[in-house]
Amino acid sequence: MSSPDPDPDPDQIEKDGEDTAATKSFVARLSAGMSDPVLRALVTATSVSRVGRGVFLAVTVLFFTQVIGLSPAQAAIVLAVSSGCGVVASFLGGWLADRWSARRLAFGFELTGGVLLAAYAFVGDFASALLLASLAGFFDTLGHSARSAIIARGFAPERRVHARAVLRTVTNLAIAAGSGIGAIALALGTPEAYRTVIACAGVICALGSLPLLRLTSAVDAPARARVKVLHTETGSIDTHATEAASAERRDWNRRSPWRDPRYLLLSGLSAIFGMQFGVAELGVPLWITENTNAPEATFAVLLIINTALVVLFQVRASRGTHDVRIAGRVTMIAGWLMVAACIVYALAAGLPAWAAIVILIVGMVAHTFAEILSQAGAWGLSFELADPVRAGAYQGVFGMGFSLGALASPIVVNATAITFGFTGWAMLAGIFLAAAVGIWLIARRAAAAEPASA
Repeated sequence: MSSPDPDPDPDQIEKDGEDTAATKSFVARLSAGMSDPVLRALVTATSVSRVGRGVFLAVTVLFFTQVIGLSPAQAAIVLAVSSGCGVVASFLGGWLADRWSARRLAFGFELTGGVLLAAYAFVGDFASALLLASLAGFFDTLGHSARSAIIARGFAPERRVHARAVLRTVTNLAIAAGSGIGAIALALGTPEAYRTVIACAGVICALGSLPLLRLTSAVDAPARARVKVLHTETGSIDTHATEAASAERRDWNRRSPWRDPRYLLLSGLSAIFGMQFGVAELGVPLWITENTNAPEATFAVLLIINTALVVLFQVRASRGTHDVRIAGRVTMIAGWLMVAACIVYALAAGLPAWAAIVILIVGMVAHTFAEILSQAGAWGLSFELADPVRAGAYQGVFGMGFSLGALASPIVVNATAITFGFTGWAMLAGIFLAAAVGIWLIARRAAAAEPASA
């Protein structure tokens, strides 16, 4: 459902600005869409909560190992279980957002998640860390799924991908800022510093839920008819009205994403391509340290490049991807870019340090644009191929696919690139290209079916 605010399309504002002022600043382009009250509330909530999340991400592993005294294996178990809880929560959050108020659910989930993060400051052993990580991951993912349902209903089709792109840009900036704050605890290195910073991060995340209260009921799912026995004015059973309500409920149940093979295939292929995040987070740093002559600090430089490019180009690259044809096309381009990135990463092995650094930077640039385009295509297709009546459930299934991909990516990356070197990187490239081709075919067939549907 689109917002009733009659403000101009932010994409058009950006295009007009480029025609009249080529030097228009990034901040001005990003703020062009802030006239929409729904987007404004979501951006405010995201910027605050993700700062807190960035603080937590910067210190969590060292807090587990150096302060609590967990072994690396125990820390890995805690993080893996937290991710596993997120898989279940991805679908559940969307399912709940189809039945109750998405804005109230998002507020409650994110407030609870912030409180749970703050509670990490009082953790003292493996069992309590595992319990809190499970609950925090569960509620954080519930909140994310509820937000996806809000985006699906709160914007017109041509505005939804733009909103996701703006929110992802804000997320990157906020996490970077939070990581800088988390560096305070890393610099001081004392248990008290870690616990204080973590408690503050949780409070910041909880505060990030407050702007969600500004959202109106327009972002909630339409009320569903309840199946109950209805009576006429004379007291007899109104069989026609009762049957109509029952038929509406049966129709609602038939619209489940689990009965939509095309959407399930799209979710699965997108999850496979989403393993490219695991390549960046695990594969590249391990490849640098074990197989190249580049210094370990190179990975920090690559992360900075990745963040900067996402912030600068995500919104622009997402234009027009609400059209399934364009969404499929940019996904195909992303597939070829990932092929190039994998091969380039592999070529860094055995080169002198300076040459390896240059090659790795080239690989990260290709990888980042693959990430940007694949996300834009995935957002467009996940919205446009979903049944709007069950928007929350559909977004939940799509998010669950990405969560499963995140769980599988460390295993797949280690079993290919890290184990077999150049051959393994080529295997990874083939996996990404096959997923991109599959998504492109789905988009192409959906586009061909549109005239018939119309």
